[in-house]
Amino acid sequence: MKRLWYPSAGRDSLVAVTLQPPTEKSRPEPADATDPAATGPEPTATEPTATGPVSAATDPAPLTPLTPLGLLTVLLGASLSSIDFFIVNVALPGIGRDLHASPATLEMIVAGYALAYAVLLVLGGRLGDAYGRRKLFLWGVAAFGVTSLACGLAPGAWWLVGARVAQGAASALMLPQVLATIHATTRGERRARAVALYGSVSGLGVLLGQVLGGVLVAADLAGTGWRMAFLINVPVAVAALLCALRAVPDSRAEQPRRGDIGGTLLLGAALTALLLPLSEGRATGWPLWSLLTLAAAPLLTWAFLAVERRAERTGGSPLLPPSLLREPGVRRGLLLGLPIFIGFSGWMFVSAVMLQRGLGYGALKAGLTVVPMGVTQVAASMCAPRLVARFGSRAMTLCALVHGAGLVVLALTVLWLPWSSLGPLALAPGLALCGLGQGVELALYYRIVLAAVPAARAGAGSGLAATVQQSCLAVGVATIGSLFLALVPALGMRDAFALVLGVQCAGLLVLAVLSLGLPRRLN
Repeated sequence: MKRLWYPSAGRDSLVAVTLQPPTEKSRPEPADATDPAATGPEPTATEPTATGPVSAATDPAPLTPLTPLGLLTVLLGASLSSIDFFIVNVALPGIGRDLHASPATLEMIVAGYALAYAVLLVLGGRLGDAYGRRKLFLWGVAAFGVTSLACGLAPGAWWLVGARVAQGAASALMLPQVLATIHATTRGERRARAVALYGSVSGLGVLLGQVLGGVLVAADLAGTGWRMAFLINVPVAVAALLCALRAVPDSRAEQPRRGDIGGTLLLGAALTALLLPLSEGRATGWPLWSLLTLAAAPLLTWAFLAVERRAERTGGSPLLPPSLLREPGVRRGLLLGLPIFIGFSGWMFVSAVMLQRGLGYGALKAGLTVVPMGVTQVAASMCAPRLVARFGSRAMTLCALVHGAGLVVLALTVLWLPWSSLGPLALAPGLALCGLGQGVELALYYRIVLAAVPAARAGAGSGLAATVQQSCLAVGVATIGSLFLALVPALGMRDAFALVLGVQCAGLLVLAVLSLGLPRRLN
Protein backbone atom coordinates (compact mmCIF):
# COMPACT_ATOMS: atom_id res chain seq x y z
CA MET A 1 0.00 0.00 0.00
CA LYS A 2 1.37 3.38 -0.91
CA ARG A 3 -0.26 6.72 0.08
CA LEU A 4 -0.23 9.59 -2.38
CA TRP A 5 -1.46 13.12 -1.52
CA TYR A 6 -3.08 15.25 -4.22
CA PRO A 7 -4.34 18.85 -3.74
CA SER A 8 -7.97 18.97 -4.82
CA ALA A 9 -10.56 21.77 -4.50
CA GLY A 10 -8.63 23.52 -1.73
CA ARG A 11 -8.32 20.44 0.49
CA ASP A 12 -6.30 17.25 0.54
CA SER A 13 -7.60 13.94 -0.69
CA LEU A 14 -6.08 10.64 0.33
CA VAL A 15 -5.83 8.16 -2.49
CA ALA A 16 -4.84 4.58 -1.81
CA VAL A 17 -2.98 2.82 -4.62
CA THR A 18 -2.19 -0.87 -4.49
CA LEU A 19 0.99 -1.80 -6.32
CA GLN A 20 0.68 -5.14 -8.07
CA PRO A 21 3.72 -7.32 -8.67
CA PRO A 22 4.81 -7.44 -12.32
CA THR A 23 3.01 -10.04 -14.39
CA GLU A 24 4.57 -12.32 -16.93
CA LYS A 25 3.42 -10.09 -19.77
CA SER A 26 4.82 -6.91 -18.25
CA ARG A 27 8.15 -8.37 -17.22
CA PRO A 28 10.86 -7.17 -19.66
CA GLU A 29 12.52 -9.72 -21.87
CA PRO A 30 16.28 -10.28 -21.81
CA ALA A 31 18.00 -8.12 -24.42
CA ASP A 32 19.94 -10.97 -25.96
CA ALA A 33 16.78 -12.87 -26.80
CA THR A 34 15.47 -10.24 -29.14
CA ASP A 35 18.48 -8.87 -30.92
CA PRO A 36 18.76 -9.72 -34.64
CA ALA A 37 22.24 -11.01 -34.06
CA ALA A 38 21.33 -12.42 -30.63
CA THR A 39 24.11 -10.31 -29.20
CA GLY A 40 23.10 -6.67 -28.78
CA PRO A 41 20.70 -4.45 -26.88
CA GLU A 42 16.98 -4.73 -27.45
CA PRO A 43 15.51 -2.45 -30.14
CA THR A 44 12.61 -0.22 -29.28
CA ALA A 45 9.15 0.15 -30.68
CA THR A 46 9.96 3.21 -32.75
CA GLU A 47 13.01 1.81 -34.50
CA PRO A 48 12.44 -1.14 -36.84
CA THR A 49 15.45 -3.31 -37.46
CA ALA A 50 16.60 -4.85 -40.68
CA THR A 51 14.53 -7.82 -39.68
CA GLY A 52 11.53 -5.89 -38.44
CA PRO A 53 10.77 -4.30 -35.09
CA VAL A 54 11.64 -6.55 -32.24
CA SER A 55 10.30 -4.84 -29.15
CA ALA A 56 7.49 -5.94 -26.92
CA ALA A 57 6.31 -2.33 -26.90
CA THR A 58 5.70 -2.47 -30.63
CA ASP A 59 3.49 -5.53 -30.68
CA PRO A 60 0.74 -6.43 -28.23
CA ALA A 61 0.82 -9.75 -26.43
CA PRO A 62 0.48 -12.45 -29.08
CA LEU A 63 -3.02 -13.79 -29.60
CA THR A 64 -1.76 -16.80 -31.55
CA PRO A 65 1.56 -18.27 -30.39
CA LEU A 66 4.04 -19.58 -32.91
CA THR A 67 3.70 -23.36 -33.13
CA PRO A 68 6.65 -25.70 -33.86
CA LEU A 69 5.42 -26.01 -37.45
CA GLY A 70 5.23 -22.22 -37.75
CA LEU A 71 8.77 -21.85 -36.40
CA LEU A 72 10.04 -24.50 -38.80
CA THR A 73 8.34 -22.66 -41.66
CA VAL A 74 9.84 -19.24 -40.99
CA LEU A 75 13.26 -20.80 -40.42
CA LEU A 76 12.89 -22.59 -43.74
CA GLY A 77 12.33 -19.20 -45.36
CA ALA A 78 15.43 -17.83 -43.66
CA SER A 79 17.49 -20.79 -44.85
CA LEU A 80 16.39 -20.26 -48.46
CA SER A 81 17.82 -16.76 -48.64
CA SER A 82 20.96 -17.71 -46.69
CA ILE A 83 21.85 -20.83 -48.67
CA ASP A 84 21.09 -19.28 -52.04
CA PHE A 85 23.84 -16.66 -51.73
CA PHE A 86 26.47 -19.42 -51.39
CA ILE A 87 25.02 -22.19 -53.54
CA VAL A 88 25.60 -20.18 -56.70
CA ASN A 89 29.39 -20.05 -56.13
CA VAL A 90 29.74 -23.75 -56.88
CA ALA A 91 27.60 -23.41 -60.01
CA LEU A 92 29.52 -20.46 -61.50
CA PRO A 93 31.89 -22.40 -63.81
CA GLY A 94 28.98 -24.42 -65.22
CA ILE A 95 26.98 -21.21 -65.75
CA GLY A 96 29.93 -19.65 -67.56
CA ARG A 97 30.32 -22.61 -69.92
CA ASP A 98 26.62 -23.09 -70.64
CA LEU A 99 25.62 -19.43 -71.07
CA HIS A 100 28.99 -18.24 -72.48
CA ALA A 101 29.19 -15.76 -69.63
CA SER A 102 32.36 -13.78 -69.09
CA PRO A 103 33.99 -13.78 -65.64
CA ALA A 104 32.80 -10.19 -65.18
CA THR A 105 29.21 -11.26 -65.84
CA LEU A 106 29.61 -14.07 -63.33
CA GLU A 107 30.57 -11.40 -60.79
CA MET A 108 27.31 -9.58 -61.49
CA ILE A 109 25.33 -12.81 -61.02
CA VAL A 110 26.66 -12.96 -57.46
CA ALA A 111 26.78 -9.23 -56.70
CA GLY A 112 23.34 -8.46 -58.17
CA TYR A 113 21.66 -10.66 -55.58
CA ALA A 114 23.51 -8.99 -52.69
CA LEU A 115 22.87 -5.52 -54.14
CA ALA A 116 19.08 -5.88 -54.26
CA TYR A 117 19.13 -7.56 -50.87
CA ALA A 118 21.11 -4.69 -49.32
CA VAL A 119 19.02 -1.88 -50.79
CA LEU A 120 15.59 -3.32 -49.96
CA LEU A 121 16.28 -5.02 -46.62
CA VAL A 122 15.12 -2.22 -44.31
CA LEU A 123 12.22 -1.33 -46.60
CA GLY A 124 11.03 -4.94 -46.50
CA GLY A 125 10.96 -4.85 -42.71
CA ARG A 126 8.94 -1.64 -42.68
CA LEU A 127 6.43 -3.02 -45.18
CA GLY A 128 5.92 -6.00 -42.89
CA ASP A 129 5.35 -3.65 -39.95
CA ALA A 130 2.68 -1.75 -41.85
CA TYR A 131 0.84 -4.44 -43.84
CA GLY A 132 1.39 -7.56 -41.75
CA ARG A 133 4.43 -9.78 -41.48
CA ARG A 134 2.59 -12.95 -42.44
CA LYS A 135 1.37 -11.32 -45.67
CA LEU A 136 4.85 -10.05 -46.59
CA PHE A 137 6.39 -13.42 -45.72
CA LEU A 138 3.91 -15.16 -48.02
CA TRP A 139 4.58 -12.69 -50.83
CA GLY A 140 8.33 -13.01 -50.30
CA VAL A 141 8.30 -16.82 -50.37
CA ALA A 142 6.12 -16.85 -53.49
CA ALA A 143 8.35 -14.29 -55.21
CA PHE A 144 11.45 -16.27 -54.23
CA GLY A 145 10.00 -19.40 -55.82
CA VAL A 146 9.06 -17.58 -59.03
CA THR A 147 12.43 -15.84 -59.34
CA SER A 148 14.26 -19.12 -58.63
CA LEU A 149 12.32 -20.66 -61.52
CA ALA A 150 13.34 -17.71 -63.70
CA CYS A 151 17.00 -18.27 -62.73
CA GLY A 152 16.79 -21.99 -63.48
CA LEU A 153 15.23 -21.41 -66.90
CA ALA A 154 17.46 -18.45 -67.86
CA PRO A 155 18.23 -18.53 -71.61
CA GLY A 156 21.14 -16.12 -71.33
CA ALA A 157 23.64 -14.65 -68.93
CA TRP A 158 22.05 -11.22 -68.53
CA TRP A 159 18.64 -12.80 -68.09
CA LEU A 160 20.19 -14.66 -65.17
CA VAL A 161 21.66 -11.42 -63.78
CA GLY A 162 18.21 -9.80 -63.86
CA ALA A 163 16.58 -12.84 -62.28
CA ARG A 164 19.18 -12.85 -59.52
CA VAL A 165 18.47 -9.19 -58.77
CA ALA A 166 14.76 -10.02 -58.52
CA GLN A 167 15.62 -13.00 -56.30
CA GLY A 168 17.56 -10.71 -53.96
CA ALA A 169 14.55 -8.38 -53.80
CA ALA A 170 12.33 -11.34 -52.88
CA SER A 171 14.72 -12.28 -50.08
CA ALA A 172 14.56 -8.71 -48.80
CA LEU A 173 10.77 -9.05 -48.54
CA MET A 174 10.88 -12.47 -46.89
CA LEU A 175 13.77 -12.44 -44.42
CA PRO A 176 12.87 -9.34 -42.34
CA GLN A 177 9.59 -10.98 -41.33
CA VAL A 178 11.26 -14.04 -39.79
CA LEU A 179 12.81 -12.61 -36.64
CA ALA A 180 10.01 -10.05 -36.26
CA THR A 181 7.43 -12.86 -36.31
CA ILE A 182 9.45 -14.86 -33.78
CA HIS A 183 9.57 -11.89 -31.44
CA ALA A 184 5.92 -10.97 -31.78
CA THR A 185 4.59 -14.50 -31.22
CA THR A 186 6.94 -16.00 -28.61
CA ARG A 187 7.99 -15.15 -25.07
CA GLY A 188 10.68 -16.11 -22.56
CA GLU A 189 12.65 -19.29 -23.10
CA ARG A 190 10.72 -20.21 -26.23
CA ARG A 191 11.86 -16.96 -27.83
CA ALA A 192 15.47 -17.46 -26.76
CA ARG A 193 15.52 -20.95 -28.29
CA ALA A 194 13.88 -19.72 -31.49
CA VAL A 195 16.39 -16.88 -31.90
CA ALA A 196 19.26 -19.31 -31.28
CA LEU A 197 17.90 -21.55 -34.04
CA TYR A 198 17.63 -18.54 -36.32
CA GLY A 199 21.31 -17.76 -35.74
CA SER A 200 22.36 -21.33 -36.45
CA VAL A 201 20.45 -21.31 -39.76
CA SER A 202 22.51 -18.32 -40.92
CA GLY A 203 25.75 -20.06 -39.95
CA LEU A 204 24.83 -23.31 -41.67
CA GLY A 205 24.03 -21.45 -44.90
CA VAL A 206 27.72 -21.30 -45.86
CA LEU A 207 28.26 -25.01 -45.35
CA LEU A 208 25.00 -26.26 -46.84
CA GLY A 209 25.16 -23.90 -49.80
CA GLN A 210 28.56 -25.13 -50.92
CA VAL A 211 27.88 -28.84 -50.36
CA LEU A 212 24.33 -28.85 -51.71
CA GLY A 213 25.37 -26.84 -54.75
CA GLY A 214 28.15 -29.30 -55.51
CA VAL A 215 25.86 -32.32 -55.12
CA LEU A 216 23.12 -30.88 -57.34
CA VAL A 217 25.45 -29.71 -60.10
CA ALA A 218 27.40 -32.99 -60.11
CA ALA A 219 24.22 -35.10 -60.14
CA ASP A 220 23.09 -33.36 -63.36
CA LEU A 221 19.50 -34.50 -62.79
CA ALA A 222 17.72 -34.89 -66.14
CA GLY A 223 20.52 -32.93 -67.77
CA THR A 224 19.79 -29.79 -65.76
CA GLY A 225 23.36 -29.27 -64.56
CA TRP A 226 23.79 -25.95 -62.73
CA ARG A 227 20.10 -25.08 -63.23
CA MET A 228 19.05 -27.50 -60.50
CA ALA A 229 20.87 -25.30 -57.97
CA PHE A 230 18.06 -22.80 -58.56
CA LEU A 231 15.19 -25.10 -59.50
CA ILE A 232 15.47 -26.97 -56.19
CA ASN A 233 14.17 -23.80 -54.50
CA VAL A 234 10.80 -24.05 -56.25
CA PRO A 235 9.32 -27.12 -54.45
CA VAL A 236 10.86 -25.92 -51.16
CA ALA A 237 9.19 -22.52 -51.61
CA VAL A 238 5.85 -24.20 -52.42
CA ALA A 239 6.10 -26.31 -49.26
CA ALA A 240 7.00 -23.24 -47.18
CA LEU A 241 4.09 -21.33 -48.70
CA LEU A 242 1.56 -24.06 -47.87
CA CYS A 243 2.87 -24.42 -44.32
CA ALA A 244 2.89 -20.65 -43.82
CA LEU A 245 -0.77 -20.39 -44.84
CA ARG A 246 -1.61 -22.87 -42.11
CA ALA A 247 0.87 -22.26 -39.30
CA VAL A 248 2.38 -18.74 -39.37
CA PRO A 249 0.34 -16.22 -37.32
CA ASP A 250 0.00 -12.61 -38.37
CA SER A 251 1.49 -9.64 -36.55
CA ARG A 252 2.24 -6.01 -37.31
CA ALA A 253 3.54 -2.89 -35.61
CA GLU A 254 1.04 -0.66 -33.81
CA GLN A 255 2.83 2.45 -35.10
CA PRO A 256 4.71 1.46 -38.28
CA ARG A 257 7.23 3.85 -39.76
CA ARG A 258 7.04 5.10 -43.32
CA GLY A 259 9.30 3.66 -45.98
CA ASP A 260 12.10 5.81 -47.36
CA ILE A 261 11.47 5.41 -51.09
CA GLY A 262 13.77 8.26 -52.16
CA GLY A 263 16.64 6.99 -50.03
CA THR A 264 16.12 3.45 -51.27
CA LEU A 265 16.29 4.50 -54.92
CA LEU A 266 19.37 6.67 -54.42
CA LEU A 267 21.21 3.97 -52.47
CA GLY A 268 20.45 1.45 -55.21
CA ALA A 269 21.64 3.88 -57.89
CA ALA A 270 24.86 4.66 -56.00
CA LEU A 271 25.76 1.01 -55.46
CA THR A 272 24.92 0.12 -59.07
CA ALA A 273 27.06 3.01 -60.34
CA LEU A 274 29.96 1.61 -58.32
CA LEU A 275 29.55 -2.11 -58.96
CA LEU A 276 28.64 -2.21 -62.65
CA PRO A 277 31.78 -0.46 -63.99
CA LEU A 278 34.03 -2.31 -61.53
CA SER A 279 32.68 -5.62 -62.84
CA GLU A 280 32.21 -4.86 -66.55
CA GLY A 281 34.62 -1.98 -67.16
CA ARG A 282 37.80 -4.07 -67.00
CA ALA A 283 36.41 -6.77 -69.30
CA THR A 284 35.28 -4.21 -71.92
CA GLY A 285 38.42 -2.06 -71.88
CA TRP A 286 37.00 0.75 -69.71
CA PRO A 287 34.71 2.42 -72.26
CA LEU A 288 33.42 5.94 -71.68
CA TRP A 289 30.14 4.80 -70.11
CA SER A 290 32.00 2.87 -67.42
CA LEU A 291 34.13 5.89 -66.47
CA LEU A 292 31.13 8.22 -66.39
CA THR A 293 29.13 5.76 -64.31
CA LEU A 294 31.98 5.33 -61.86
CA ALA A 295 32.36 9.12 -61.58
CA ALA A 296 28.64 9.40 -60.83
CA ALA A 297 28.88 7.03 -57.84
CA PRO A 298 30.22 9.62 -55.33
CA LEU A 299 27.68 12.20 -56.55
CA LEU A 300 24.82 9.75 -56.02
CA THR A 301 26.22 8.87 -52.60
CA TRP A 302 26.28 12.57 -51.67
CA ALA A 303 22.67 12.94 -52.88
CA PHE A 304 21.65 9.90 -50.83
CA LEU A 305 23.22 11.30 -47.66
CA ALA A 306 21.59 14.69 -48.30
CA VAL A 307 18.16 13.07 -48.65
CA GLU A 308 18.72 11.05 -45.49
CA ARG A 309 19.78 14.13 -43.50
CA ARG A 310 16.72 16.04 -44.67
CA ALA A 311 14.41 13.14 -43.82
CA GLU A 312 15.81 12.91 -40.31
CA ARG A 313 15.70 16.69 -39.80
CA THR A 314 12.04 16.86 -40.83
CA GLY A 315 10.95 13.93 -38.67
CA GLY A 316 10.83 11.35 -41.45
CA SER A 317 12.07 7.75 -41.44
CA PRO A 318 15.47 7.69 -43.17
CA LEU A 319 16.73 4.37 -44.46
CA LEU A 320 20.12 4.89 -42.75
CA PRO A 321 19.86 7.60 -40.05
CA PRO A 322 22.86 9.96 -40.51
CA SER A 323 22.86 10.86 -36.81
CA LEU A 324 23.94 7.30 -36.01
CA LEU A 325 26.97 7.71 -38.26
CA ARG A 326 28.05 10.62 -36.11
CA GLU A 327 28.41 8.26 -33.15
CA PRO A 328 32.16 7.45 -32.98
CA GLY A 329 31.54 3.90 -31.77
CA VAL A 330 29.09 3.21 -34.59
CA ARG A 331 31.49 4.48 -37.23
CA ARG A 332 34.26 2.36 -35.76
CA GLY A 333 32.04 -0.73 -35.69
CA LEU A 334 30.87 -0.28 -39.28
CA LEU A 335 34.47 0.27 -40.37
CA LEU A 336 35.29 -3.15 -38.93
CA GLY A 337 32.69 -4.65 -41.24
CA LEU A 338 34.52 -3.52 -44.39
CA PRO A 339 37.43 -6.01 -44.27
CA ILE A 340 35.18 -8.71 -42.82
CA PHE A 341 32.46 -8.77 -45.48
CA ILE A 342 34.37 -7.47 -48.49
CA GLY A 343 37.03 -10.09 -47.85
CA PHE A 344 34.51 -12.84 -47.14
CA SER A 345 32.45 -12.46 -50.32
CA GLY A 346 35.53 -11.85 -52.46
CA TRP A 347 37.12 -15.01 -51.05
CA MET A 348 34.04 -17.11 -51.80
CA PHE A 349 34.02 -15.97 -55.45
CA VAL A 350 37.78 -16.31 -55.98
CA SER A 351 37.97 -19.74 -54.34
CA ALA A 352 35.15 -21.06 -56.53
CA VAL A 353 36.98 -19.95 -59.68
CA MET A 354 40.38 -21.22 -58.48
CA LEU A 355 39.13 -24.64 -57.39
CA GLN A 356 37.13 -25.42 -60.52
CA ARG A 357 38.95 -23.54 -63.26
CA GLY A 358 42.45 -23.56 -61.81
CA LEU A 359 42.65 -26.97 -60.16
CA GLY A 360 40.04 -28.61 -62.38
CA TYR A 361 37.82 -29.79 -59.52
CA GLY A 362 34.30 -30.87 -60.30
CA ALA A 363 31.42 -29.08 -58.61
CA LEU A 364 30.99 -31.79 -55.95
CA LYS A 365 34.70 -31.94 -55.10
CA ALA A 366 34.88 -28.14 -54.92
CA GLY A 367 31.89 -28.03 -52.57
CA LEU A 368 33.30 -30.72 -50.30
CA THR A 369 36.71 -29.02 -50.22
CA VAL A 370 35.35 -26.09 -48.20
CA VAL A 371 33.58 -28.33 -45.66
CA PRO A 372 36.39 -27.86 -43.07
CA MET A 373 35.90 -24.10 -43.27
CA GLY A 374 32.14 -24.40 -42.88
CA VAL A 375 32.35 -26.79 -39.93
CA THR A 376 34.83 -24.66 -37.98
CA GLN A 377 32.88 -21.51 -38.84
CA VAL A 378 29.68 -22.89 -37.32
CA ALA A 379 31.55 -24.15 -34.25
CA ALA A 380 33.32 -20.82 -33.76
CA SER A 381 30.08 -18.83 -34.04
CA MET A 382 28.58 -20.97 -31.27
CA CYS A 383 31.61 -20.28 -29.06
CA ALA A 384 31.62 -16.52 -29.74
CA PRO A 385 29.61 -15.57 -26.60
CA ARG A 386 32.13 -17.36 -24.36
CA LEU A 387 35.04 -15.67 -26.11
CA VAL A 388 33.44 -12.28 -25.61
CA ALA A 389 32.80 -13.04 -21.95
CA ARG A 390 36.49 -13.84 -21.49
CA PHE A 391 38.29 -11.45 -23.85
CA GLY A 392 35.72 -8.71 -24.53
CA SER A 393 36.35 -6.80 -27.76
CA ARG A 394 39.83 -8.35 -27.98
CA ALA A 395 38.08 -11.46 -29.27
CA MET A 396 37.81 -9.61 -32.60
CA THR A 397 41.57 -8.98 -32.56
CA LEU A 398 42.25 -12.63 -31.82
CA CYS A 399 39.94 -14.00 -34.52
CA ALA A 400 41.36 -11.57 -37.12
CA LEU A 401 44.85 -12.93 -36.42
CA VAL A 402 43.61 -16.53 -36.59
CA HIS A 403 41.86 -15.81 -39.88
CA GLY A 404 45.00 -14.14 -41.24
CA ALA A 405 47.07 -17.15 -40.19
CA GLY A 406 44.71 -19.37 -42.15
CA LEU A 407 45.19 -17.25 -45.27
CA VAL A 408 48.98 -17.41 -44.86
CA VAL A 409 48.83 -21.21 -44.55
CA LEU A 410 46.65 -21.37 -47.69
CA ALA A 411 48.98 -19.11 -49.66
CA LEU A 412 52.07 -21.11 -48.67
CA THR A 413 50.29 -24.37 -49.50
CA VAL A 414 49.33 -23.11 -52.97
CA LEU A 415 52.81 -21.70 -53.68
CA TRP A 416 54.96 -24.57 -52.39
CA LEU A 417 53.09 -27.75 -53.29
CA PRO A 418 52.99 -29.01 -56.87
CA TRP A 419 49.77 -28.04 -58.60
CA SER A 420 48.78 -31.69 -58.96
CA SER A 421 49.19 -32.25 -55.20
CA LEU A 422 46.72 -29.53 -54.16
CA GLY A 423 43.95 -31.84 -53.05
CA PRO A 424 41.23 -31.15 -50.45
CA LEU A 425 43.33 -32.61 -47.60
CA ALA A 426 46.25 -30.31 -48.38
CA LEU A 427 43.98 -27.26 -48.31
CA ALA A 428 42.04 -28.35 -45.21
CA PRO A 429 44.32 -26.88 -42.46
CA GLY A 430 44.27 -23.37 -43.91
CA LEU A 431 40.54 -23.51 -44.59
CA ALA A 432 39.83 -24.70 -41.04
CA LEU A 433 41.76 -21.77 -39.57
CA CYS A 434 39.92 -19.35 -41.86
CA GLY A 435 36.60 -20.77 -40.68
CA LEU A 436 37.53 -20.32 -37.03
CA GLY A 437 38.28 -16.66 -37.60
CA GLN A 438 35.29 -15.98 -39.81
CA GLY A 439 32.82 -17.57 -37.43
CA VAL A 440 33.74 -15.21 -34.60
CA GLU A 441 34.04 -12.17 -36.87
CA LEU A 442 30.54 -12.59 -38.27
CA ALA A 443 29.08 -13.16 -34.81
CA LEU A 444 30.82 -10.16 -33.22
CA TYR A 445 30.07 -7.61 -35.94
CA TYR A 446 26.48 -6.93 -34.85
CA ARG A 447 27.39 -7.00 -31.19
CA ILE A 448 30.14 -4.41 -31.59
CA VAL A 449 27.99 -2.07 -33.68
CA LEU A 450 24.96 -2.33 -31.42
CA ALA A 451 27.06 -1.90 -28.28
CA ALA A 452 27.84 1.61 -29.52
CA VAL A 453 24.23 2.45 -30.35
CA PRO A 454 21.97 4.04 -27.70
CA ALA A 455 19.41 1.49 -26.52
CA ALA A 456 16.56 3.68 -27.76
CA ARG A 457 17.95 3.45 -31.31
CA ALA A 458 19.02 -0.18 -31.41
CA GLY A 459 16.52 -0.96 -34.18
CA ALA A 460 17.91 1.69 -36.51
CA GLY A 461 21.44 0.56 -35.62
CA SER A 462 20.78 -3.06 -36.54
CA GLY A 463 19.17 -1.98 -39.82
CA LEU A 464 22.22 0.14 -40.60
CA ALA A 465 24.56 -2.75 -39.75
CA ALA A 466 22.64 -5.22 -41.92
CA THR A 467 22.56 -2.87 -44.92
CA VAL A 468 26.30 -2.21 -44.67
CA GLN A 469 26.92 -5.95 -44.41
CA GLN A 470 24.99 -6.80 -47.56
CA SER A 471 26.46 -3.84 -49.45
CA CYS A 472 29.97 -5.01 -48.59
CA LEU A 473 29.17 -8.52 -49.81
CA ALA A 474 28.28 -7.04 -53.20
CA VAL A 475 31.31 -4.74 -53.27
CA GLY A 476 33.64 -7.59 -52.28
CA VAL A 477 32.75 -9.71 -55.29
CA ALA A 478 33.20 -6.73 -57.63
CA THR A 479 36.52 -5.49 -56.20
CA ILE A 480 38.45 -8.57 -55.07
CA GLY A 481 36.93 -10.67 -57.84
CA SER A 482 37.92 -8.10 -60.48
CA LEU A 483 41.42 -7.83 -59.03
CA PHE A 484 41.87 -11.59 -59.21
CA LEU A 485 40.58 -11.84 -62.77
CA ALA A 486 42.81 -8.95 -63.85
CA LEU A 487 45.91 -10.61 -62.36
CA VAL A 488 45.36 -14.10 -63.81
CA PRO A 489 46.47 -13.35 -67.42
CA ALA A 490 49.76 -11.83 -66.25
CA LEU A 491 50.62 -13.94 -63.20
CA GLY A 492 48.75 -17.18 -63.70
CA MET A 493 46.10 -18.69 -61.45
CA ARG A 494 48.49 -19.79 -58.68
CA ASP A 495 50.29 -16.47 -58.13
CA ALA A 496 47.14 -14.41 -58.64
CA PHE A 497 45.36 -16.43 -55.97
CA ALA A 498 48.25 -16.03 -53.52
CA LEU A 499 48.41 -12.28 -54.16
CA VAL A 500 44.69 -11.85 -53.56
CA LEU A 501 45.05 -13.78 -50.29
CA GLY A 502 47.79 -11.32 -49.37
CA VAL A 503 45.48 -8.39 -50.02
CA GLN A 504 42.79 -9.96 -47.86
CA CYS A 505 45.37 -10.67 -45.15
CA ALA A 506 46.35 -6.99 -45.15
CA GLY A 507 42.69 -6.13 -44.60
CA LEU A 508 42.59 -8.49 -41.61
CA LEU A 509 45.65 -6.82 -40.11
CA VAL A 510 43.80 -3.50 -40.41
CA LEU A 511 40.83 -5.17 -38.71
CA ALA A 512 43.03 -6.35 -35.84
CA VAL A 513 44.52 -2.86 -35.36
CA LEU A 514 41.12 -1.15 -35.48
CA SER A 515 39.67 -3.59 -32.96
CA LEU A 516 42.33 -2.54 -30.44
CA GLY A 517 40.63 0.85 -30.27
CA LEU A 518 37.31 -0.65 -29.15
CA PRO A 519 36.17 -0.51 -25.51
CA ARG A 520 37.34 -3.67 -23.77
CA ARG A 521 33.86 -4.52 -22.46
CA LEU A 522 30.89 -4.92 -24.80
CA ASN A 523 27.34 -4.21 -23.64
